[in-house]
Amino acid sequence: MPLVFRGPLAELFARDRTADVLLPPDEALPVPPAAERGAWSREALDTATVDDLLRRAREDLGTPWPVPLASAAARVHRDGDREGWESLAFERQRRLSRAAIAAAVTLDDAWIDEVADGVVLLCEQSSWCWPAHDDTFARHGAVLATTDDPFLDLGAGEAVGQLAWIDQLLGEQLDERYPGLRARIRREARTRVIEPFTRRRDWHWLGLDGDVHNWNPWIHGNVLVAALRLLDGPDEQGLRTGVVALAVEGLDRYAASLPADGAIDEGYAYWWNGACRALEALDVLAFATGGRWDAASAVPSLRETVAFPHRMHLGGDWYLNLADGPARPPQDQAWHALHRAAARVGDDAARAHAAAHRLPGEPIATEREGLGRLLRALTDETWRGAGGATSPLPRETWLPSTEVLLARAEGGTPAGLALAVKGGHNAEHHNHNDVGSFVVAVDGVPVVVDAGRPTYTLATFGAGRYDIWTMQSTWHNAPEVRGVAQPPGRQYAARAVEPRLGDDVSALSLDLADAYPAPGLTSWRRTAALERSDGSARVVVDDAWNLDAWAGPGDEPPTVVRLLVAGDVETVPDGLRVVPLEGARPVAVRWSADVEATLIERPLDDPMLTTVWGARLTRVDLLVSDRRNLRVTVELDAVPDKEDR
Repeated sequence: MPLVFRGPLAELFARDRTADVLLPPDEALPVPPAAERGAWSREALDTATVDDLLRRAREDLGTPWPVPLASAAARVHRDGDREGWESLAFERQRRLSRAAIAAAVTLDDAWIDEVADGVVLLCEQSSWCWPAHDDTFARHGAVLATTDDPFLDLGAGEAVGQLAWIDQLLGEQLDERYPGLRARIRREARTRVIEPFTRRRDWHWLGLDGDVHNWNPWIHGNVLVAALRLLDGPDEQGLRTGVVALAVEGLDRYAASLPADGAIDEGYAYWWNGACRALEALDVLAFATGGRWDAASAVPSLRETVAFPHRMHLGGDWYLNLADGPARPPQDQAWHALHRAAARVGDDAARAHAAAHRLPGEPIATEREGLGRLLRALTDETWRGAGGATSPLPRETWLPSTEVLLARAEGGTPAGLALAVKGGHNAEHHNHNDVGSFVVAVDGVPVVVDAGRPTYTLATFGAGRYDIWTMQSTWHNAPEVRGVAQPPGRQYAARAVEPRLGDDVSALSLDLADAYPAPGLTSWRRTAALERSDGSARVVVDDAWNLDAWAGPGDEPPTVVRLLVAGDVETVPDGLRVVPLEGARPVAVRWSADVEATLIERPLDDPMLTTVWGARLTRVDLLVSDRRNLRVTVELDAVPDKEDR
């Protein structure tokens, strides 16, 4: 297992050999075992969280365990459906996590039995890999997993991580009631994860080609936990240190890939399963080395990425969404992990943002984020005592690595208008073709929006990705030039990107011409600005472009500027009046009176979209073929509602 990459972590840890700094397996994970009753008695834990978990765990008892079937796995290859298999597999593992907490709190034999049932079911599951990720068809021509050639993906990482945390938590109880079961866990872990991890070094998520994405820290973090806890045999010390070293090298690639500003091109929602996973893995590593290998506070990009979630916050449950991320992500996030990382790096604003989500009387974490995260939250005394903070809501944020600007009327409050603009390119992770697109929010709620994505299918990451409407520039707040939309590819990018940050104006100016292979297009200058004056604000988007005379056959195809709007839309003489979602104040969207506007309603039926936007979105097409400039403004609407007019 030769190590070949040296990034910021390698530089920090160069003074030590792995074998010299690792704590022994039964001391290496930062969660006490259930036998330590001072940590696992009801009195020591958050009551709301434990009561919620025990209530739902009791509802599980005596009911059949979910069974992901072969026919559901094969659907990935037949019609692209992932949910049929994944939903059952996920619920099986969540039930196991609930049972593990119930067993740790009560030490009741019935819960140990429930845990054993779940562990054996997981060990007997043919593959831990999610079928949509498996390369079995390409390598073996099979539509079901090839059991002697396991694929190490996110699902396999989550399964082995869950088993390692269960072993840490309930090892003594399993030994007493189910002798031999822990040996089964170790055998499956070695066969399905450890051996493939060390044997195959062509995993795309390693980032050996320079493309390092969120799979890297997610999988490496779980492999690290498994190696630290489960490789505890008398002849496994060398293997343990070697696997840990390989996992650290993988995390090093991710740390080296993070930009100096800590931004994530996949956006806020993917931060939790990318940068946050890296911070959690490094936190475990710091514990497992007795504090010797503590990287988060020493690597500038890791320190900066701790701030990314609150920098993308619009207000309430709403965030600036890029790529595949939803604008209103689930609230069940690993806030304790952000809180812990913020404390470690000394970022008080990030710590406040996390603490604002610690609500008295509400569970502090759920099993939906994985057993390891749940255990860390339950046993983190600092997190239990957090709360009472407010999110910082910076007045403006400029992230040069992703060319994203977010500005609001006033810092510290979601009230009023906010503007977000992005440059970038069309080969970002989970890419949408959206160079030059912008979002406008009012009172923290998006009103000129990015739709996000529908439910994942096989096509989402295949040749048909850009057949999906939400991925197309046609459904983003971007132009379409002479009938040409933005294609995918690194070369389709913004150029001459110029931010302007100031008290009166926050703006981003950029040329979009390179994003369009449109005939005759020489420049398309877009400047999107949030103008502040006299306690109010407005958004102004100015487009100016140069097109050579049309020389193609037939009539010139139309050039259109598009807006995608959420809420109730009413046409008025000079534009639109939009009543946003969630009771945010209405806005007036205006443009030149001589511009022809067409409204296209897009009904929504996919739950990934309807849970965010409701039943529909509305696209506004502004026909500008006979023009060379356009101004669109968004302001709070002073016109009273219809019933008051």
